[in-house]
Amino acid sequence: MSTVWNQIRSNISGLYFPKIQIIDIIEILIIALMIYFCMLWIQRTRAYSLLKGFLIVMVFILIAAVFQMSAILWIASALAPTAITILAVIFQPELRKGLESLGTRNFFSSFFSFDSNAKNERFSERTITEIVRAVNEMSEVRTGALIVIEENILLTEFINTGITLDSEISSQLLVNIFEHNTPLHDGAVIIRGDRIKAATCYLPLSDNAQLNKKYGTRHRAGLGISEVSDSFTIIVSEETGRVSYASAGNLTTGITASGLREELHQIQKKAVKDKDERKIRFGKGKGKKK
Repeated sequence: MSTVWNQIRSNISGLYFPKIQIIDIIEILIIALMIYFCMLWIQRTRAYSLLKGFLIVMVFILIAAVFQMSAILWIASALAPTAITILAVIFQPELRKGLESLGTRNFFSSFFSFDSNAKNERFSERTITEIVRAVNEMSEVRTGALIVIEENILLTEFINTGITLDSEISSQLLVNIFEHNTPLHDGAVIIRGDRIKAATCYLPLSDNAQLNKKYGTRHRAGLGISEVSDSFTIIVSEETGRVSYASAGNLTTGITASGLREELHQIQKKAVKDKDERKIRFGKGKGKKK
């Protein structure tokens, strides 16, 4: 037994254990919080999709290093010096918005919710009813409409292209916005929670070559915003009155009022699940019955 103990002591004596002070622990916690907040911020912007693509490239480079693929490693080493500049150019809009948000008072409140009575839903049942009612009315009279419902990825850059409203949602308001020959009928309405944030917003058009040519600009815009964000977009055709929705880069046509209501309920349930998971990560879900 003494021989084993002497062997362990001789092995440990050759190791270096740095002296950890209180300031080192504080520094580690600050760095960990910065990384965590950055990941949360990235997840709520379009940079999240770009970051996933970048990570896939890194995985390929790692595989090339393991199997000694010299050609791929040479290309990666040649591009490495300019990689930081390339990333800065790609993420320039998101980096600028992130730095601007540091000066806002609600920066940290977007990560921490201290209101225990806050709703556990993205939007209320009343909002769902008003949206479905408005879409149904516009479909019957063939009024073209484009309604974007924001989810996790913020659509601030598209909200800024329109006219700010920040008003409560009602079917009468939505119908009046998209009424023919009114100042706000052209463009999209963007909804965040229970509020109409802006109207006449410009959306990116989809360049999907597989999209049927019978669909016009309104459908391409609805599909385009779903390709660059996790939003849910409702489209009412001005020619046929048919109701469609775009989500995750896919276009679903001929949706009924009950089907649309069910889709909105699914978004609402997803919001509850996401919020509960955030509470658990911050330790607020302790003692909660499963």
